[in-house]
Amino acid sequence: MNGKLRVITTDSQNVMKIPTGVRMLIRRCCNAVLTYENFDGSAEISVTIVDDETIRDLNLKHRNIDKSTDVLSFPMGEDGVYDINHDTGAKILGDIIISIEHAYDQAEKYGHTLQREIGFLTVHSLLHLLGYDHENGGLEAVRMREKEEAVLTQMGLKRNGSYYSDGE
Repeated sequence: MNGKLRVITTDSQNVMKIPTGVRMLIRRCCNAVLTYENFDGSAEISVTIVDDETIRDLNLKHRNIDKSTDVLSFPMGEDGVYDINHDTGAKILGDIIISIEHAYDQAEKYGHTLQREIGFLTVHSLLHLLGYDHENGGLEAVRMREKEEAVLTQMGLKRNGSYYSDGE
């Protein structure tokens, strides 16, 4: 990454304890994605940790889907053009919303650590903020998954052999 990175992490829930080091992990994940993508310039990302009820409300409001989910991405840019924070000159990439309840459940379901799960959700969501999409499947979904795994492996958060996703 060429420039400064500002990651604003907010814990907006009181259902589960956020382990020590999670904020640093989220920041490291963001930095690793931007470095991997050769992102040019300074960047600002907002990450909010919420409960299932809050993410369900957001999913319904913004996507018209009445159920909770693991992570939501709200990009601020389009086609590599972003709003600029005029105080810092940083490109405002957007917002990442992570359900801590989903993160705990999925870590258990897939048999890996909570850190690996939060790392995956952060990397996955930041790739969305950078314009990647997997919703239509196909090559784009494969390319996104490859980037996720490359970044996570580079960070020492490699998946274990039992991890499988059916494209959720």
